[in-house]
Amino acid sequence: MDWHQLWTIVSAPDNVPIVALLFLIPFYTWYGLRQARANDRLIAQLESDPQLAKTHHRKTLPWKAGWTKEVQSWPYLLRIEFLAAIVVTAILMVWSITLNAPLEELSNPNLTMNPAKAPWYFLGLQEMLVYFDPWIAGVVMPTLIIIGLMVIPYIDANPLGMGYYTLKQRKFAIGTFCFGFMVLWLAMVVIGTFIRGPGWVWFLPGRTWDPTYQPYAVNRDLPDLLSITSIWGKTIFGAIVVGAYAVLAGWGIHKLVTWNDFNKKIFQRMGLIQYVTMQVFLVLMLSLPIKILIRLLFNIKYVWVTPWFNV
Repeated sequence: MDWHQLWTIVSAPDNVPIVALLFLIPFYTWYGLRQARANDRLIAQLESDPQLAKTHHRKTLPWKAGWTKEVQSWPYLLRIEFLAAIVVTAILMVWSITLNAPLEELSNPNLTMNPAKAPWYFLGLQEMLVYFDPWIAGVVMPTLIIIGLMVIPYIDANPLGMGYYTLKQRKFAIGTFCFGFMVLWLAMVVIGTFIRGPGWVWFLPGRTWDPTYQPYAVNRDLPDLLSITSIWGKTIFGAIVVGAYAVLAGWGIHKLVTWNDFNKKIFQRMGLIQYVTMQVFLVLMLSLPIKILIRLLFNIKYVWVTPWFNV
């Protein structure tokens, strides 16, 4: 799309939340990591001076004479929350007045949109439909995301970093969250909003969205590259490839999370079920960007082809 068309899409009322995400999430991520670094410096200071650790307030801002040693919820916290609620309400009122609701005409089966896009919060799932079977992208993946979020408290064996910001004591957890939420989910939302054009074709910024453009891309399965034509040959070959990926990815993740003594102590606390559950979800998480890359770079649609499902 050209730059005028890009501005038209960016300024569309239903795309305003996505544009806001592009600024708000990096800002608050930086703000949280800034506080985490301040706490890490304090932790290092207290660890190097045991006598100071016995008497220090254990907060990044040292206490001064005249300050209240205990901050009560009323009026300090509730006053801030009340002011924040007023500010957010004012922003929503201005937003609703200045921007028209993204409503369209009545549905017409003879005239469909091109591209037909889901709401922004479902665009990640719609983008996954390009790389996986519909039942995997629409049912299995969302279910695994929900289950993965539910099991985090049960597989997290790190007792540190509870109730305060820290990066040094939570590198693995913070890295996993940033990769899963920002790199995978938000990236697919942005791609579905600003990159996918008519026919769900990939249009980089600066290219015009041409509804008649059809790229020449021959999609093939991985077994086809080795001239494997029988369905059972494809099934066995795909199972070997996927199994090899699971073993190599699991080995790489194990080396990554146990590369220092701090992480080794954490994972020694984990039971077998906790460790296997963590490995399964991390291997599945890593499979998504790998599948995206081999589809975009090599036009490989499926790696594992079976009579029942395709991966």
